[in-house]
Amino acid sequence: MGSYSHLENVAAADLLRWAIETFEERFAVATSMQKGGMILLDLASRTGLPFRAFTLDTGRLPAETHTMIETVRQRYGVSVEVVTPDRAEITAMVAEHGQDLFRDSVEMRHLCCNVRKVRPFERKLREFDAWATGLRRRQGRTRAAVAKVAESNGRLKLAPIADWSPQQVDAYMIENDVPLHPLYAKGYTSIGCAPCTRAIIQGEDERAGRWWWEVDAKKECGIHFAPDCSDGAFI
Repeated sequence: MGSYSHLENVAAADLLRWAIETFEERFAVATSMQKGGMILLDLASRTGLPFRAFTLDTGRLPAETHTMIETVRQRYGVSVEVVTPDRAEITAMVAEHGQDLFRDSVEMRHLCCNVRKVRPFERKLREFDAWATGLRRRQGRTRAAVAKVAESNGRLKLAPIADWSPQQVDAYMIENDVPLHPLYAKGYTSIGCAPCTRAIIQGEDERAGRWWWEVDAKKECGIHFAPDCSDGAFI
């Protein structure tokens, strides 16, 4: 696909505009309605150009996340494309391992994430040549080396706000009145499936509320990083 190293120092707004203009319908913003993804939606909307956006509905999301999808439509006029898991795969997994298999072991949690998140996400990505995510380097050790632009499985993966600090994120949200997921007000700092996410305790890592019962396991589902990889390989 060529070298895109020259884009590493491009500002987030300019990088999104470049992607929308370059790839048009073959580009999308992926968002789980957390702060990072909401900032990308806001920045993309400010280009004045049409763009696509999608989100995952794993079947276990909190009600507040579903509310945010409608909020995005009303605020930005963007109809977020909702991606769901394969019903047959969910039925087979639950029949064999139970509804809450993720509590049994790290391996079972990886299986649940794979069926509910990774596989449908990968299927959706086949529609695109490039996509953007709200990943940031300061979210945790596994994310410290995230590149703003990287080739991944034959397409470009953009992380326009990879170099933003938590303070920059909050400042942008406030200054631009970006819709905020209601669970942040309840102490959440990372929001995923309802049974696998909790508010954090003061002093904890930003992603400590994800799969909090696991000891020494990487706080990743497999969409961005191999969760069982020793170096947290970016994928």
